[in-house]
Amino acid sequence: MTARAFEVHGKLEAEYADVYTPAALAALEALAPLDADREAVMRARIERRAQRARDGQRIAFLDADTTIPRTSVTVRDARAGRFEGSELPEDLRRQWVQGTGPATRPDAPIERSIRNVAYALLSGADGWMFDGEDALGQIGTMSLDNQRNLKLAFDRAPVFMQAAEQVAREMNQWAEGFFGRPVIEDWQQQLGFTTRIFRPRGLHLADRHVRHADGRPFSASIVDTTLYIVGNYERLRADGSSLVLYLPKIQTAEEAAVWDGILSALEAHLGLEAGSIKAYVLVEQLEAAFQLMEIRAALGRHFVGYNTGRWDYINSVADAMAWDADFVNPNIDVITMTYGYMRAYEDRVRRAVNTPDALGQYALWQGGMEPNIPVGSESGVEAGMARAVAGAEREQREGASGKWVAHWKMVHIVRPVWERAGEDNQLGREFPALTYTDDDAGALIALEDAPRTVRGARDLLSVALQYGNAFGQGLQAAALKPADFFGDDDVLYLMEDMATGEIRASILWEWLHKRAPFTADDPATGTGAGDPLTEALFERLLDEEYEKLLGADDRDVFDSSKATTLPIAREIVRTLVLGDRKLPWYIDLLNINLGTHDLAEARRRIRRFVEAFEADGTRLIGSVDA
Repeated sequence: MTARAFEVHGKLEAEYADVYTPAALAALEALAPLDADREAVMRARIERRAQRARDGQRIAFLDADTTIPRTSVTVRDARAGRFEGSELPEDLRRQWVQGTGPATRPDAPIERSIRNVAYALLSGADGWMFDGEDALGQIGTMSLDNQRNLKLAFDRAPVFMQAAEQVAREMNQWAEGFFGRPVIEDWQQQLGFTTRIFRPRGLHLADRHVRHADGRPFSASIVDTTLYIVGNYERLRADGSSLVLYLPKIQTAEEAAVWDGILSALEAHLGLEAGSIKAYVLVEQLEAAFQLMEIRAALGRHFVGYNTGRWDYINSVADAMAWDADFVNPNIDVITMTYGYMRAYEDRVRRAVNTPDALGQYALWQGGMEPNIPVGSESGVEAGMARAVAGAEREQREGASGKWVAHWKMVHIVRPVWERAGEDNQLGREFPALTYTDDDAGALIALEDAPRTVRGARDLLSVALQYGNAFGQGLQAAALKPADFFGDDDVLYLMEDMATGEIRASILWEWLHKRAPFTADDPATGTGAGDPLTEALFERLLDEEYEKLLGADDRDVFDSSKATTLPIAREIVRTLVLGDRKLPWYIDLLNINLGTHDLAEARRRIRRFVEAFEADGTRLIGSVDA
């Protein structure tokens, strides 16, 4: 028998035979050669980043006369819509509210963890993005548990149906108290309402359980996509449902073309019609905002829409401009979707989706994440929900066909915004055509005057530390707020995922290494307006915020984490912020420390990673379990 191109760690192939089915393994074998393309574009990504830093070079629009790499489409034709995109399937035409979250929980039996899927499919959301990426913990076998739970739920296995019946009662009990009415009439019928969507991990990540036969890291994108589609496509199609993915962290049209190759190869292997797998693209990277039409064209018949996020995108801007001493962000809470470069980014996305393709077809724009959770004091919840509704109303006015929420309780709070509007979507609204001038490029990095304070630095540090700690505990999505607001129910917790740690460490690095001046006095530290964030001040703030977390109760910071994962999170944040060379991904240092609670060992791993990256840009992202 011919040796396989990959191997599965340990006994997992047998223990997860329902996930690593013969059909799934055969598809992984067929797609394994495509990992070379992924590796090539990831090397190119790091090289572009290094070159821009060396040369002080800003991201620019592509030359209109060139051809998009790995395609036959010219940049000029892509911008003019001279390519064939996708007709929208029926179940994507109305996506007023999409929820997002993983299908499993850390260290939980199936009976408990599968409740995540029940909450999602009973939520009343038009679509639910079951997350395999930023919101899914990676300790142990969580990525495989995620896949297993989705299969069981979609097949309506008894373990899922029992959980769903119980969850429906609990959801109605909450709704009776909050709204004065139930939100679910027939729970079994409700299970078929929500469009099922999946987000695989990005091209930059390696799988923890699969590696190439020669020991090299294997693409998490290929693994996640293959296991999900092969495991569920027959059931989804039998239910009349589309095969829909959200593709994260794409930076260029060439990377989109690599994704197109993965999807096309999987369709061909399974005997599916070309374009059967539909894909939204999360615009999370500054470079992608320079290539929106090109990304649409590269994905062709797979592409259905864009999503505009916040934290990931801000982080990408900070990272792309790390070399520019004059580019310094303000306090994180000021950088809303109406701030400077964020406003320009959103505007380009809505123009891109409303540019018709060669068949006159438009694409969807799904608005950004609503992280609020309606849990807190009466006044805190009232204010938080008012902000959430106002944000949804703004996006609807601007042309979004829907938005995201991070918690099922928010579905019924923001969905009425689109119900009142009444339109299934906003396809084809007239906006000015996209242009590609120097002014357009400048707008995508435009700053505005805004506060930069010691209070803001504390908040950045506190949440960055908490997020790293939550990740180490298997909670890649967690309800967080700065430690100074623990116990204050007027300040709501926000559902946060990986992006929240990335951007907070990024801004702190920016402030420290660019000697960004504070805009206000801070009597507690003796810092005056105009003083910079120094290394000494950073170390003081780090110590003080860390001590607050050590002193927090178990509700906010697990007691079991205070001598295990929290010290490691502190070491990672300190490394990220103090390093002379900015590291691109917080998740890299978190991933290589999953499963270890030994601070000395964590320091060794961190030092090894930093040395490799500083030497030649190598990211040590191989499996830590294999």
